[in-house]
Amino acid sequence: MTLSHDVAGQGPAIVLLHSSVCDRRMWEPQWAALVDAGYRVVRCDFRGFGETPMPDGPYAEHEDVADLLDGLGIERAAVVGSSYGGRIALNLAALRPERVAALALLCPAVPGHEPSAKLREFGAREDELLEAGDVAGAVELNLETWLGPEVDGETRELVRTMQRHSFDVQLAGPQDVGPTRPEVDLADVQAPALVVGGAFDHPDFVEIARELPGRLGGGSRPVLLDWAGHLPSLERPAEVTELLLAYLAEAHPAR
Repeated sequence: MTLSHDVAGQGPAIVLLHSSVCDRRMWEPQWAALVDAGYRVVRCDFRGFGETPMPDGPYAEHEDVADLLDGLGIERAAVVGSSYGGRIALNLAALRPERVAALALLCPAVPGHEPSAKLREFGAREDELLEAGDVAGAVELNLETWLGPEVDGETRELVRTMQRHSFDVQLAGPQDVGPTRPEVDLADVQAPALVVGGAFDHPDFVEIARELPGRLGGGSRPVLLDWAGHLPSLERPAEVTELLLAYLAEAHPAR
C-alpha cells in the first residue's frame, strides 16, 4: 500500500509525520515555508488516518514510510515527527538509519514507553467512550488532553475534524489488525535530533522530552517550549516553523 501523501518543492527531502490526533493536514502551517526554503517536502497519512484506508493485514509503520520514500525516489531525508509520528520517525532512524539524515521530534512518543497510571486512565476513558458509541465524546476528550492553552478556535476545529475522521475510519475497519511494534534500541539512532517538549504537555511526554536526548546515539538538541501543550506546531505555528527552519539549516541544509 502507498500512503496517501503530498509532495512539493525541489532540494533535500523532508518528511512530515503526523500525530495520532491529526492527519497530514496538521502540517499546513509549515508546508509553504519549508518548500520556499528550498526543500522537497513530503507529508503522508498513516494507515487509518486522513485519506489512507485501514490495513487488511500486519504492517510496520516505519516500513510504510520507507516504501513511500522508495516510490518517490528519495534515498535519504530529514524526518519531522509529531507525537505518534515521532515514534515512527525514531523507529525508522534506528532500524533504517541510512534513510534518515536528521530528526526533528515535537513532543514525541517513543518506542517501548511504559505509560503512567494517568496515561492509562486516559486510554481507558477513550476506549469506554468509543465502545459506548460516543465518538463525539472521545473526540472532545482528546482535544481537552492534547491541545495546549494557546490554540485558537479555528485550529481547535481542525483538530476536532481530523480526530473525528480518524475515529470514523478506524471504527469502520477491522478491529483485529494493528501495526507491529518492533524492538528498538534508541542508541542506534545516529542522526542528529532536535527534541522539543511542551511545558503544558501530558506528564508522560514532558518526561520523554526530558530524558530522550540522553538516549539517542547521534547527539541531540533539547528545547522546552514554556507555552506549549502537545501540538506546538499548531499552537504557535509561526514560532515552530522558524525553529524548524533554523535547525534544518544546520542539520539538513537546502542547496
